[in-house]
Amino acid sequence: MPAPRGPEPVEVIAGSAAAVAHASDRGARIVAIAIALAWHVAIGLPAVLSARAEFPAPAVVVAGWSLVAVTGTVAGVRLLRGTPLPSWPHAALLLTVDAAVFAAVGERHLFAAANWVWGTLAWFFVLALWGRRVTGLLALLAAHALIALTAVLAHGATTADLARYAMYAYGTSSLPVAIFVGGAAIVGLARDRATAAAADHALAAERVAAERARSERRNRLALVDAAAGEVLGELAAGRADPSDPEVRRRCVLAAARLRRLIAESDDVPDQLLHELRAAVDLAERQGLPIDLVTIGTPPPLPVPIRRRLADPLTGMLAAAQGWARLTVVSGPDEVVVSLVTPDREVLEPTGSPPGADDDGRVEHRNERDGEIRWAQTRWRR
Repeated sequence: MPAPRGPEPVEVIAGSAAAVAHASDRGARIVAIAIALAWHVAIGLPAVLSARAEFPAPAVVVAGWSLVAVTGTVAGVRLLRGTPLPSWPHAALLLTVDAAVFAAVGERHLFAAANWVWGTLAWFFVLALWGRRVTGLLALLAAHALIALTAVLAHGATTADLARYAMYAYGTSSLPVAIFVGGAAIVGLARDRATAAAADHALAAERVAAERARSERRNRLALVDAAAGEVLGELAAGRADPSDPEVRRRCVLAAARLRRLIAESDDVPDQLLHELRAAVDLAERQGLPIDLVTIGTPPPLPVPIRRRLADPLTGMLAAAQGWARLTVVSGPDEVVVSLVTPDREVLEPTGSPPGADDDGRVEHRNERDGEIRWAQTRWRR
């Protein structure tokens, strides 16, 4: 079964771009929420409280301010959590409050700060429609301007009133639109730049991986040449007799090494077990009865460690006669590979010498008593 693969480069690039875009979008959301609530509380509330006694319907103005404050806070919190309120029901509520407040402030405060919907309602439109097309925001602002125009005309608007209305409508709408469009533009630019950067990194990683694969291929060819080149050269030159048991043993050992080296490049979940099974399979084809016992699952190990675990035992296995038992016991921090064979001839395993390897993580042991030969390699994290 093939080993599970990591995410494809396209998925990695898309995920990186999405993460950057999300971070940029969150920053823009925070700015919009802060402006809306700060303006509503710091500017709108003092003006409403100071002119409350002069409104024709003060309860409507105060209730409208309170309702927008509550819904705006809820909308801001949910927007930051990524679960915004339903856009159009929220927008319809804001427009209803808009019309009610314009009707309740009276002619005297129509263009005053006490008519808080002029200054703050557009910001709450931004919160309601965040992430949607700007055309929706423009439609809400147009409806807001129409409500305001209706109120101005209802109080007998003069030319000066209409000029002030035009100035107010433009001045209170332009900045929210700029923030809305700018936030979307920043998110798009951030996504594009993150995509380009992730693609560059992916290409660089692919180049490094290709160089590493080329280097490993050269190393593998050198190992193959060391494993089989000498004995094949002697056979070709006539310096070795194929009927000689020692030559045959060297051929079996070279074949075992070749099979293990080939197995190193296979894409399987348990690389060490796969490489050992390749050596076991070759021994069985030579007529050697062998038992392979595995306990636990080896953790991922680099190729040099796997070689140091397998090489000494595959050398013994190639020369074993009669029978053999190979045992692999694995844990998250330790792997122990043991081989037991009859002790029929003096043959030291080829590979790393007994003791510890260069980094002190693989230990080799080899014991014999005239009847049984036991060898073990142990890796510890």
